[in-house]
Amino acid sequence: MRHRRNTTKLKRSASHRRSLLANLAGSLIEHGRIKTTLGKAKALRPVAEKLVTLAKRDDLHSRRLAIAFLYEKDLVKKLFAEVAPASKDRQGGYTRITKLGVRSSDAAPMAIIEWVDQAEAKAEEAPVEVVEEKAAPAPKAKKAAKKKAAESEEAAPAAEAE
Repeated sequence: MRHRRNTTKLKRSASHRRSLLANLAGSLIEHGRIKTTLGKAKALRPVAEKLVTLAKRDDLHSRRLAIAFLYEKDLVKKLFAEVAPASKDRQGGYTRITKLGVRSSDAAPMAIIEWVDQAEAKAEEAPVEVVEEKAAPAPKAKKAAKKKAAESEEAAPAAEAE
């Protein structure tokens, strides 16, 4: 029986799955959002949320546990300095999974997983720029311009020959 066995195996051995989740968690910490398959995103969510909970404690033991999982001190510094303080008022639910549809090559369901608080903070900080678009010339105007350019090119060699 498999009562209360919640590990998603992702068709990998235990060591391969642990490495995969550590790499995905590192990429999520580094970039803030990643695009991956839906199954990997769902498997990553509890791992990422446990790392943020560790980082919110902000003591030496939790840092060592995070380094033991991620293997990169720079990522742990970013986790403790940027990700955890952004989520200090939240009691869980630090990540958001957005479904994207299927990948064209193999029809695998794709998703984006991102930090909830960092996405909201970036949206508040970033000023909205209004870019004025130039009106595209009408198709007749394009054709007229091409004819005019062609006529001027034909007239130029004739003028040089004289």
